[in-house]
Amino acid sequence: MASPFFRCIRHCVSLAALATAGLLPLAAFALTTPDVAPLAGDDFDAKSAAIDKLIANHDAPSLALLKALSEDSALATDAGEVLIQDNDTARDAVTGKTVAANVASSAQPVTLNNLLRSKVSGALSGLQLDSPDLETRRAAIGALLKNPDPAMKPMIDRARAKEADPQLKKRLDTLWAMTALSDKDPAKRLEAAQLVAARHDLDMYELLRPLVAKQADGTFAESDPRVRAAAQQGIDALDSIQRRSEIAGTVFAGLSLGSVLLLAALGLAITYGLIGVINMAHGEFLMIGAYATYVVQNLVQRFAPGAFDWYPLIAVPASFVAAAVVGIVLERLVLKHLYGRPLETLLTTFGVSLILIQATRTIFGAQNVQVENPSWMSGGVTVMQNLILPYNRLVILAFSLAVVLIAWTVLTKTRLGLFVRAVTQNRRMAACVGVKTARVDSYAFAFGAGIAGLGGCALSQIGNVGPDLGQNYIIDSFMAVVLGGVGQLAGTVIGGFGLGLVSKAIEPFWGAVLAKIAVLVLIVLFIQKRPQGMFALKGRSAEA
Repeated sequence: MASPFFRCIRHCVSLAALATAGLLPLAAFALTTPDVAPLAGDDFDAKSAAIDKLIANHDAPSLALLKALSEDSALATDAGEVLIQDNDTARDAVTGKTVAANVASSAQPVTLNNLLRSKVSGALSGLQLDSPDLETRRAAIGALLKNPDPAMKPMIDRARAKEADPQLKKRLDTLWAMTALSDKDPAKRLEAAQLVAARHDLDMYELLRPLVAKQADGTFAESDPRVRAAAQQGIDALDSIQRRSEIAGTVFAGLSLGSVLLLAALGLAITYGLIGVINMAHGEFLMIGAYATYVVQNLVQRFAPGAFDWYPLIAVPASFVAAAVVGIVLERLVLKHLYGRPLETLLTTFGVSLILIQATRTIFGAQNVQVENPSWMSGGVTVMQNLILPYNRLVILAFSLAVVLIAWTVLTKTRLGLFVRAVTQNRRMAACVGVKTARVDSYAFAFGAGIAGLGGCALSQIGNVGPDLGQNYIIDSFMAVVLGGVGQLAGTVIGGFGLGLVSKAIEPFWGAVLAKIAVLVLIVLFIQKRPQGMFALKGRSAEA
C-alpha cells in the first residue's frame, strides 16, 4: 500500500500532465496584469495580441474583459491598469477587486478600432461554440460565418470535433474551411478551398479570389496548383450563380415596370380605342388616384389607426371613383364637343392636364407626399442569392393582372361592355339599333379614367406622390397602346410588359435615358413595318 507522501506526488504529476495536455486551461493560462496592460496603450497591434491572449485563456476574467470590451465598459488608467466598469463601481480586470472611486473617475475608455471590435465580437461568438444549448451554438456559428477570423480556428477545431448535430456540423465544416484557407498545410488549404467552393455562397468571392490572384512579381499568392484549381472552380460556379441572379432580377424588374405601364395604359387603350381622343391629361388620372390613396391613408390614421394595415382596401375603390368622377366631368364638359377634331383635342387635354396639376399643387402643396406601405406589403422574399423580391412590387404585379381580368370581364361579359364593343366596331350601326352612343362614350371614358386611378393607387405604394406623377408615365402609356394595337386589350397587356422588359434589359448597358431612346426607336421601326400594332385594329378608324 502506497504511503500518503507517494499518493500526493502521484496526484501532482497527474495535474501537471493534464495541464500539459491542455485539459486544464484555466490553470495553464491564468490572466495576469502584463497580459492586459497593452489594452491601456495606443498600439493597436499590441492590443490585438492582448485580445488573442484573452481568447486563448478563455477563463472567467478573460471572458468578462472581452464582454466589457464589446460593451465599451473597459477602462484604462494612467498607470496602465485595465478596469471593468460595473454600474457606479469599477473593478480590476485581473484581480476582480473594486478600485477607489478617484482612480475610476480618472480612467478613460479603452479605444478599439473596427478591426479589433470585430475580433472581440468574433471571440465572444467563438467562446459560445462550446455551449450546451443548441440554439446558442447555432447563433454563434452564424455570427462567425458572417465575419470569420483565422484566430478563431483553435476554438472552431474543438467545436468541430465535439459537435453532434449534423446540420451544425456541416456549418462548422464551412466555418473551419473559411479560417483554414491560410493554413500552412497544403492539404488543409485544398480541403478548405473545396468546402468554401461547395458552399455556393456569393459572399465567398473575397475568400477565393486571393487564392488565384498573382503577385507583383508574376507568381501566384497560392503556391499549390491544386488549391488554385479548386478555388477557380468555385469562382466559376459563383459567376454562374451571379449571372442567373442578374437575369432573374432583370426579368422581375421588367415585369414590375410593365405592370405599372399596364395600369397606366389600360384605361387609355379603352378611351382611345372607343372615342379616338388623344388624351394628354390621362396621366393626371393616375395622379388623382394616388392622392386619393394619400387622403384615405390620412383619414384611417386619424380615425381608425388600428385598421391602418387594411387602408388599401378602402383606397382602391376610392381611387377608382375619384378618377372616374373627374373623367366623366372632363368628357361631358369638354371632350364631347371636340370629337372628330384630334388636334384641338390634344391641345385642350394638354391644357386640362396643366390645370389639374396646378389645382393639386394648390390643394396639397408642391412638395411630394408620403404614402406608407401596410405591414403586409413591407419587406420582401428571397428567391435567389442577391435577389429579393419586394412584397409591394409583387402585390402590384398581382393587382395589375387582377385589374386586367376585371376590365376583360366588364368588356366581354356585361351590357356596358357589349355596347362599348359595338360602338368601337361601328358607331353608326350601333346608334341605328338604339345604343345611346354619347352615354356609352361617357361611361367608357369614366371607366378608363377609373382604371388609371387604380394605377395611381398602385404607384403610391412604390414611391412618393407628387403633382407631376402622371407626367412620368403618359408617353410610355401611349407607346404601350400603339405597340399593342389601339383599342386592343390583349395588345396593351403585351405592349406594357414588353416595354418594361426591353427597357430593363437595355438599362444595365446604356443607362435609363438611352434605354428610353432605344425603346422609342424600336417602336418607330416596328410601326413602320406594322402600323396597326401587334393586333389588327377593328372599328371606326378602319371605317374612316
